Formats: sequence, C-alpha cells, structure tokens
Amino acid sequence: MDRQRRYSVEGCAATVLFLGLITVVLLQVFGRSGLFSAPVWTEELARWIWVWMAFIATGEAERRNVQLRMGVFVEFLLGRSRFVLFTLIDLLYLAITCHLLWIGYKTVMRTWNNEAVTLPFSDAVLYASYPVAAVFIIWRVAVRIRWQLVNRRPFEFGEGEAR
Repeated sequence: MDRQRRYSVEGCAATVLFLGLITVVLLQVFGRSGLFSAPVWTEELARWIWVWMAFIATGEAERRNVQLRMGVFVEFLLGRSRFVLFTLIDLLYLAITCHLLWIGYKTVMRTWNNEAVTLPFSDAVLYASYPVAAVFIIWRVAVRIRWQLVNRRPFEFGEGEAR
C-alpha cells in the first residue's frame, strides 16, 4: 500500500484531535485527584474535541469504506444488482449530506455571536465541525460513486482507493 492510501487529511486530523482529547481528559483526571485544581474549561473543551474528532473521522471511514451498514439483503445480491444498489445508496447519502451541509452552514451563521460557557470561542466553532466534516464526506462519496460508475461494480477498500 502506498503512503496516500494509509494516511489522509481527515485521518491525521482525527488522530491529532484524539491525542488532544486524551491530554485534556488526563488534565481533568489529575486535577480531580487533588494534585492540582483542573481548569474549569477542560470539561467543555473535551466535549468539543470529541465532537470534532467524531465528525472528521467519518470522512476517514468513508474514504476506507468501512462505515456501518446493513448487510442482510445485500449479501444475497450479485453483480449488477449489487452495483446498482450501492450506487443508489451512495447517491442518496450524497444528497442527504449536501442538505445537512447547508443546515450546518446556516447553524454556524446563526450561532456566530453566541459565546461558549467556559471557552473564549463562539459556539459556531463547535457547530462548524459538521460542515467541515461534510465537505470531506461529500468528496469521498463523490469519488467512490465515480469509481463505481467507471468500474461498474461496488467499491471495496484497497481498489483504486478514493484519494
């Protein structure tokens, strides 16, 4: 596997966010143990990092095509039927994600002037997590759909991977 297949922007970002989350949570744990007084903002920051990490990691799951899915009926389908079903599902998913991106954008604009409770940021920073992740998801799903249409079969991880 070449380097581009193993590492992606969203995968690396989710990893960095996870390491940040661990750091903030450890700060909370040691602060509660009596060693020192943990800052009050650590709990809110941990939630914000968790949300960002989860949404950004969704783009990585789409890139690798490892998201959860129902396989009961699909397992019985072969060839063209399976290809058509997966392509239709991806097209529907793409349309829904585009709509949710628009809703997320409107939410960010609506909350731009709201202040977080303990952090010196606008609430819009938290709500921006989905629109940012949606761009990655849309990109990955669009590439996957293109791959499926060119190759006339469902995309599997490792085959001409969505870059």
